[in-house]
Amino acid sequence: MAHRAIYPRTGLEKKRDKEMNRIDALFTRLEKERKKAFIVYITAGDPALRTTERLVAELEKAGVDLVELGIPFSDPLADGPTIQKASQRALSKGANIRSILHMVRSVRKHVRLPIVFMTYYNLLLHYGLERFVMDAKGSGADGVIIPDLPPEEAKELIAISRKADFATIFLAAPTSTKARLKKIADKSTGFIYYVSLTGVTGARSRLPQDISKNVGDLKRITGKPICVGFGISTPSQVKRILRLADGIIVGSAIIKVIEKNIGKKDLYKKVSSFVSKLEKAIHGK
Repeated sequence: MAHRAIYPRTGLEKKRDKEMNRIDALFTRLEKERKKAFIVYITAGDPALRTTERLVAELEKAGVDLVELGIPFSDPLADGPTIQKASQRALSKGANIRSILHMVRSVRKHVRLPIVFMTYYNLLLHYGLERFVMDAKGSGADGVIIPDLPPEEAKELIAISRKADFATIFLAAPTSTKARLKKIADKSTGFIYYVSLTGVTGARSRLPQDISKNVGDLKRITGKPICVGFGISTPSQVKRILRLADGIIVGSAIIKVIEKNIGKKDLYKKVSSFVSKLEKAIHGK
């Protein structure tokens, strides 16, 4: 029996689904404006879902183009200590797929930017792939990134997602061969996530020297947007990546600001201030 989405599509939403999705519309607009995408990752439910809901709105006001919401998992193998701790804080408050979907549904009442989930395959397999895609799409999300799901094993998810116009974003790494880059580019929709370094997430003082060559190799393979993440934390790093990629992804550096200000009244102000500095470096204001 087909799964019934917990969030039925309204007539307006169904009409919009037939049009260009939010991610494609974003990169089409940015290309016309000769700008690059500013993408921010935060963990949903850290330190609480109501905080995440307000943070997404604040990020949009600060000029962020797309938000990645991490669905917390107890064993996030691609994440370093900063995001691991954020996941544990979220899990300790009871954050799960269902509660996060409800939060995104609420966010969509006042936020227009694309929202992409980032999580691990175990959670989706347990929840049900078709059920997840339908419910995520129904809540107002636009795609998913699953670091531990290679494209070779993603046939079912890809098929379900294509029918729903739900993006499947795969990761390319410095160790990826050209043959593998072609496969990743072929299976990715929305954009391609280029991992700037070998290792886990986390702010770095220096980025690898081979980013330029590796992103160049990927650009010669595909015309799809390429966004670079892992380790980026400063305006100077942002400016270096801007010359190479179609978008910049920042996560751990922002989560550190959240962590330092948990329980403080100016948490949102501190996050917005930090994000605004990066936004100026990206959008050239």
